Amino acid sequence: MTTPHAEGAHLSRRRLLGAALAAGVVLTAESTAVTAHAATGDVTLTAGGISLLASIGGRLAIRDAAGVTRSAGSKFQIKDQETGIHLSTGGTPALAALSDGTPAIRMDYTFDAAAGATTVTGWFSVSTGHARLEWRITGADTLVPDGFLFSRAIQAPTEPDDYIAITEWVRDTGGGIPYEETAGVAHTSTWGSLHGLFLLDRSRQAWTNATWIHAPGTADPAGGWTSEADFFFSETRPSATATIGRGVELGLELTTDSDFNLYDTPGEPMRLTALVANGGAARTAELELTVRDFDGTQLAATTVTGSITAAGTWQHTFTVPAPAAGVVFAEVVVRSGTDEAFARTNLATLPPFTYQAGADSMFGIANYPWLQRPSADAVLDLWQRAGISLVRIAYDGGPGLPPAAFDARGMRHNIELQPELDTTDTAAEAWAADKLAVAQGAGAGYFEVGNELNRPFNEGTAALAYLNMALRPVFDRRAVTGDTVKLMNNGLAGMDKPWVENFIAAGGWDLIDAFAYHPGRGNFTPDYIPPGDDWSTGSAGTYWNFYGGLKQLKALMAQHGEKEIWLTEAYAPTKPNSWWHDTYRHAAENVLLTLALAKAEGVTCVCWYQFHDSVLGMPQVADPDNVEYHYGLMNRDLSPKPSLLAYATAARALDQATFQGHLTFPDPQTFGLWFNTPDGPAVVLWNRADGYLLNTAGERADWHFPAPEVWADPWPTKTHLTATAGSAVRELDAIGRSRQLPTAQGKVTLTLDGAPRVFYGLTPVARPDGDTLAGCC
Repeated sequence: MTTPHAEGAHLSRRRLLGAALAAGVVLTAESTAVTAHAATGDVTLTAGGISLLASIGGRLAIRDAAGVTRSAGSKFQIKDQETGIHLSTGGTPALAALSDGTPAIRMDYTFDAAAGATTVTGWFSVSTGHARLEWRITGADTLVPDGFLFSRAIQAPTEPDDYIAITEWVRDTGGGIPYEETAGVAHTSTWGSLHGLFLLDRSRQAWTNATWIHAPGTADPAGGWTSEADFFFSETRPSATATIGRGVELGLELTTDSDFNLYDTPGEPMRLTALVANGGAARTAELELTVRDFDGTQLAATTVTGSITAAGTWQHTFTVPAPAAGVVFAEVVVRSGTDEAFARTNLATLPPFTYQAGADSMFGIANYPWLQRPSADAVLDLWQRAGISLVRIAYDGGPGLPPAAFDARGMRHNIELQPELDTTDTAAEAWAADKLAVAQGAGAGYFEVGNELNRPFNEGTAALAYLNMALRPVFDRRAVTGDTVKLMNNGLAGMDKPWVENFIAAGGWDLIDAFAYHPGRGNFTPDYIPPGDDWSTGSAGTYWNFYGGLKQLKALMAQHGEKEIWLTEAYAPTKPNSWWHDTYRHAAENVLLTLALAKAEGVTCVCWYQFHDSVLGMPQVADPDNVEYHYGLMNRDLSPKPSLLAYATAARALDQATFQGHLTFPDPQTFGLWFNTPDGPAVVLWNRADGYLLNTAGERADWHFPAPEVWADPWPTKTHLTATAGSAVRELDAIGRSRQLPTAQGKVTLTLDGAPRVFYGLTPVARPDGDTLAGCC
């Protein structure tokens, strides 16, 4: 996925995990004294509910109140740009003290000569139920602080370990909508009713396993780097443990009683549970719930009061009815004195639906389901409920689920693998043979040979190298093996006309069965066609448009021959308070219109990028500055964005639809698409009186745009269209809410704006001078 501009400066506060811990202000209900003991080769520290045992060789064991070892490790890993990875070869513990006099264990690690002048010293201390772990590293300037790890092995857990992102909601000081920031990462373990977690400021899941925890270092003003982690024994959820452990006065986490906060039936009770954590002294607190729908109507407003013990939690469950259709937005605020915390989540109704298109379905997803929460089956259930029938990438040994998981559900799957263009002919041929075998072994219907290899964009210079070193070797190998997998070019970043023209001129058109590209889009509506075709590729360039590029491709195909069109990454990113990206409301509208236009233009498949807000390797770690993080149909907390409902709305409305034509009207700013469906004609209508550019209101500072709340209507101009009505006219909005429109004397008046809507019960009429609606005026 290409990010078309650099990130701007962060506009709101960040709380630094560990600041309170480092200052020694961990608050507990009952502090206990720390005792220390040193014997030959061993050093022990003990506090209430926890003890540390350090031994010769570098071993550090974390033990519970009964003295049972729950975690044990002995090594620290460093990485050097020049000499590579080095593991400690031993360690010597000693009883010591921190600068404030707190008893501590000092561990001096040893390394072999290849590590050079590197030194690693561990400083470990305890308080009630808590161990503070710190490693101080010095060495060459070529050390890579992001490559530091420490070893640990969890002893006899009763459940698999987990990786949990800790977040907090913040209000943007620059104005606009609130969003989540990361407040740490927890590596959690379970032993029956006892829970434990290693808490770090940041840590990659992809670099953590049963032996190692990724513990990146931060620069020390005195020189070198410091890696830090905290370990807690706990009986509550990781978010609450982090709040209490950091000494933060109030923390809040929301959960529901249904996977993905989705409900089947209108009016079904939705139970929203607020878990309040108190890192300070005992207090009373007020908990306030507000729920609004897509129009901003307040559906619930409730306040309750409760007491929270010192270093304790308070849990309260609210119940609200599921909406008739669509999504609602919940915010819970907890207040005590001058302190306040808040959290948000979405809840929605999405009834089951039986799709009939089968292998003719246009609806896919662009990458593998690598975030399988709460389970792989639950994710696939939701995919199929939303209408996803194909996954772009699946192969044995790859990320996500194997092909067999999709085969079991009747879901089609393709493959995309990335070649190296700066290579030799021999290496290119070997890669082609290997990866074609992978594709065939996976049962892939299509092999997309590479991803976004058209840099520099809109110049065409990369086409020949790609053809010679990637696509042609795969094509030639397929001719030898007789494999049946179809071939696509690498999914281009944007509709790169010069690249395509050079590709065609060099003979590439005859080597592919389908053409793939990624219709990147900035703050333009999906139906925007920039004037001319000299589109700029800069950070706010018109190159990044949807419909103009698709029309360019169709024109090239009319000249050089038709191919299947695959949009192997389409998207509506929702980076908060960024004018180049979609607001949550615009994203839903743009999902529906993107898919409707793709269907109208005969696109074979649209693979949406991606399912969850997250980054592979650091799942659910809030990252408001990273555009890549915000492409999902689902929020970080697994609740649905309005975009998910828009995707499902399009999949259901267009499941067996056939495109009949574009509709024209006396008002040239009104547009329509006419589809025939088993339920009769379905007409998608919208009006562009307010233009094709999004997020233009208000003051801008760099990339910042104070985005309105999702329930704010962004289209001030309402246009009325009267047409002949059938027995009943039904309007379906972007998130699937349906309403019957009043008719009078065989006529209906429609209210249109920049948001696309689907209408049933109208009568399209084919005419030589342009299709329209019967009775239209």
